[in-house]
Amino acid sequence: MAVKLKKRRNMEIETDFLVLGSGITGLSFAIKAANLGTVAIITKKETIESSTNYAQGGIAAVMDPLDSYESHIQDTLTCGDGLCKEDVVKFVIEEGPERIKELIQWGVEFSRSGSTEGLLYDLGREGGHSMRRILHAKDSTGREIERALSEKASLSKNIRIYENYFSIDLIMRSKLLGLDPAPEDRCIGAYVFDIHQKEIHAFRSKFVILATGGAGKVYLVTTNPDIANGDGIAMAYRAGAQIANMEFIQFHPTSLYTSEKERDFHAPAFLISEAVRGFGGILRTQDGKEFIEKYDSLLFSNKSDICRCMSDDFFPFTSHKFKKSIADIDKSAFCQRSDTHGN
Repeated sequence: MAVKLKKRRNMEIETDFLVLGSGITGLSFAIKAANLGTVAIITKKETIESSTNYAQGGIAAVMDPLDSYESHIQDTLTCGDGLCKEDVVKFVIEEGPERIKELIQWGVEFSRSGSTEGLLYDLGREGGHSMRRILHAKDSTGREIERALSEKASLSKNIRIYENYFSIDLIMRSKLLGLDPAPEDRCIGAYVFDIHQKEIHAFRSKFVILATGGAGKVYLVTTNPDIANGDGIAMAYRAGAQIANMEFIQFHPTSLYTSEKERDFHAPAFLISEAVRGFGGILRTQDGKEFIEKYDSLLFSNKSDICRCMSDDFFPFTSHKFKKSIADIDKSAFCQRSDTHGN
């Protein structure tokens, strides 16, 4: 059904920084950028409705005196199986503790340790890690981070959050002026739909930051929320951005089973945290047999490949149809390869 727009002059809103998305990336950037100028955050639902809000397990960082950067780096490279850029891995891991301290300063309350071993925070262990290094806020880490960052952003006079505003397309300088795209072409804003007022507004900005999340919701069964529909990726593609590494779609290999009759098609599958397996949880077949070690001796170090191998063994007919449908998807504007896999 077509949406009837009101006959009202659309607004043009100017800001120094335009952030599309209100997850941990968008909010953390906005908080820092607010020290340099005005920030407008666009979010298609409420501020807290993001993939960040649904993340349960936690954040991996070297916080234990017995742990080391070298160990964390090696675990990551092993799980990456040759796909990681070592300099990026090293940078991210060595920056980890400082970013954790920053989140704590912004108000994030991670679960405290009740032990007498001198550790301030309770550290969990997940698949692929040789040490306990997962900081968490009980079983709702993402929700706690989203809460703290949302509150921090709301206190800034330089940040304005536009809830229930849906980004439609990026504004390119060449298109606005009717020129042919050139190498020096740049993005100068975005067209945004006000869902409640049914109006389209033009947001003009010196800097536009895409923090729209992933595309997990393109799959039938997923733990991703409805908002993870890949619209930011599509906007970037239409604007001329090079889209790469689309096979690395975030997915979660374990969720609570519900039958088709019980499942709400529009609701994400109920996620079972990786922390459950990190604490010794065992996956079994319907007849009670353990099976995961057949696919991975490191216990879930490379989830994508394991998922693909398991689907071949357990659902050979479905897996064939699944791969064919994914190959068809990969021919679209979103992807460049035909080996994409999700949950």
